[in-house]
Amino acid sequence: MASFRAFLNSPVGPKTSHFWGPVANWGFVAAGLADMNKPPEMISGNMTGAMCIYSLLFMRFAWMVQPRNYLLLACHASNETVQLYQLSRWAKGQGYLLEKKDKSA
Repeated sequence: MASFRAFLNSPVGPKTSHFWGPVANWGFVAAGLADMNKPPEMISGNMTGAMCIYSLLFMRFAWMVQPRNYLLLACHASNETVQLYQLSRWAKGQGYLLEKKDKSA
């Protein structure tokens, strides 16, 4: 019980924005994961690129802010991964990236 009380009252606990900001941002990751089954034609390259830049900036912020916000860092690292995958799907769909031919066929 004492460790839970310590978490509640910590500088990154649920009584602060250091906790609720990252919790809310996991919605971006969930939305990106849900969009993986949609056709690449539905992906906005501009918005996906903006989300990549946004997550990169906030990963740096999460690392530099004191106390370090590891929850925010994990959230934006996950979002960066999902958004880069979506951006690669969009680029392939637009013809910017060529898919490799299987040499065994």
